[in-house]
Amino acid sequence: MMEKIRVMIVEDDPIWLGSLTDFINKEEDLIVVGTASTKEEALTIYKEAKPEVVLLDINLTENNLDGIDIALDLTHLNPSTKLIMLTSLTEQEVIVDAFSVGALNYINKIHFEEIPEAIRSAYRNQSSIHPSAASALRNEFHRLKKEEQQNILTPAEKDILRLVHKGNTQSQIAKQLFITQRTIKNHVNRILKKLGVSSSKDAAEKASKRDLL
Repeated sequence: MMEKIRVMIVEDDPIWLGSLTDFINKEEDLIVVGTASTKEEALTIYKEAKPEVVLLDINLTENNLDGIDIALDLTHLNPSTKLIMLTSLTEQEVIVDAFSVGALNYINKIHFEEIPEAIRSAYRNQSSIHPSAASALRNEFHRLKKEEQQNILTPAEKDILRLVHKGNTQSQIAKQLFITQRTIKNHVNRILKKLGVSSSKDAAEKASKRDLL
């Protein structure tokens, strides 16, 4: 007899909960072993039913995003908990928060037909991220990367590069910034190492292209 993947659903809408339970139980290799509609129920039933994959509505009560709290509690109980967030929310910040608390996938309820395969992937510990969530994660990655790049240069180094980019010589920059040419050379040497270039002109051009100035 085929060993079925044990699934738990945390959802406060009884109609959706019933429909999803029936839908999953029709799959030969899946079985719903417990359902809950509140945080308290979720923790109790999780301990009793010992599911292998949890489908978790991210918004159980009045837009409180309490699914995030439940996810934290479940992963605290069992760090290897396989979580899939189910929601109708598409805000990038919410999606990023869901993955930050350990979700392996984030599926909009309109894509319910993809849930069975998502359960199988989660069970195998594969983060088969749905395209609707993947784009939000890419955007967040680019934001963090840009933020990291913005901090690579100090304010003083940026001031010097802006003036280099405008065609100023080191002596002209020294007069405008009221610092010595020796100080400027020290700054430039650090800039060249940070940006991996060989001249201040190249550094200014590279920094400009990366929107670092």
